[in-house]
Amino acid sequence: MTETTHLQSQPPGDGARPPRSPEFRVAAEALRGLRQDLLHDAFAYRPMPRMRVDGPLTRRLPTRLREYASWTPHALISVAALFTLMLASVDTSGPTLLLGPLCVIPVLLTMVRPVGAFWLSMAAVPFAGVLSARLGDWPWVPGAFACHLTVLTVVAMRTRPRTALWMWLVTGAYGLVVEAGFGPGFYGTNTGPMMVVSAMALLVVALWHIRHEARQEVTAQQTVTAQERSKRTLLEERTTIARELHDVVAHHMSVVAIQAEAAPYRVENPPPELERAFATIRENAVAALTELRRILGVVRAEDYEAPDAPQPTLADLEALLANVRDAGLSVERTTTGAVRELPPGVELSAYRIVQEALSNSLRHAPGASARVEIGYVLGGLGLRIVNGPPPAPALLKPSPGAGHGITGMRERVTMLDGEMTAGRTEDGGYEVAVFLPVATTTEDGS
Repeated sequence: MTETTHLQSQPPGDGARPPRSPEFRVAAEALRGLRQDLLHDAFAYRPMPRMRVDGPLTRRLPTRLREYASWTPHALISVAALFTLMLASVDTSGPTLLLGPLCVIPVLLTMVRPVGAFWLSMAAVPFAGVLSARLGDWPWVPGAFACHLTVLTVVAMRTRPRTALWMWLVTGAYGLVVEAGFGPGFYGTNTGPMMVVSAMALLVVALWHIRHEARQEVTAQQTVTAQERSKRTLLEERTTIARELHDVVAHHMSVVAIQAEAAPYRVENPPPELERAFATIRENAVAALTELRRILGVVRAEDYEAPDAPQPTLADLEALLANVRDAGLSVERTTTGAVRELPPGVELSAYRIVQEALSNSLRHAPGASARVEIGYVLGGLGLRIVNGPPPAPALLKPSPGAGHGITGMRERVTMLDGEMTAGRTEDGGYEVAVFLPVATTTEDGS
């Protein structure tokens, strides 16, 4: 009797890799971080920026001294390099004169190539040990000790905390390898002091980084809070304006509507033209009051929902022109091109532009005649609203305006990427010419 053992094997050509262990993933991520922080573009040119001089102390300095104060970090690194040079030049016998440049260059290099300065400091350690006459300090002779400690601190301040951790680990591994392979043993060496002192320095730098990031977050939060406070203040101001508009404008418009309705009854046998004029005044006052209440509702209410009433389009233009004619403006309309349905935004903007232009004609040129030209072209819609000069013996005086009408028309045209010109004509009238582009569609709707 034989036993057959079936082994489930990976089918050939599947391409699926076996799952990696958590330890392998941690190690791979660590090696990836080491390569990114210390190996990738290690000698890239990263000049140290000048210090900001808007602090509580530096801002009180004179302008000349403030310019010099911005170089404070560079000056401190130069002082540290001089201190390292002094330690490296204590023993001036024999070839130890070369220790000075060997220990100073990495410190100065931190101002332009920080990660490269770390690797150069690591490479200078064995040469410094060979050139130094003080073999008791192994593997970090005094000059190399001060140099590497300064480089670690400066590079940690210029990079992120993870890079500082990698530099500290590489320094410790280097010291252990050198002691075990070439040094006089683990006893009497100074790798331990180097690791302890550098750990304390890097811890201080890490705390500085944490404090700096916390300050930046607080500053960003304060900026957001200030913006929210500004928005809230703006909303409160809008609410106040809306309340004042409702109390003032709505009251007067209601009075106009009531008086226009009651005026025909105060005249015995009023002519039909007068009754129609008062009826038009009342309809316009009621329509303006309704529009005013709707706009004020948008401004004042946070949960305001727009009514379902359709917005006006060019199909409603005849009613607008009839209303304007009843108000005393002689207006003609001319339409060219194939009339077609346009996007709702274009229809509404075109209607509002014509409405505003005719209102300006009524206000600034009472008694003049106007002409509205609408042209449907392949690439969009053209509008031209022109009015003549007011008659010489004007019965009504022009009403002054604030100039918001033209601005509003330009904003609508700009929103639709159109073009607009407005200005006086040669005969003293006024002309508004607008072109609103409309994207053409193919038969399949693309």
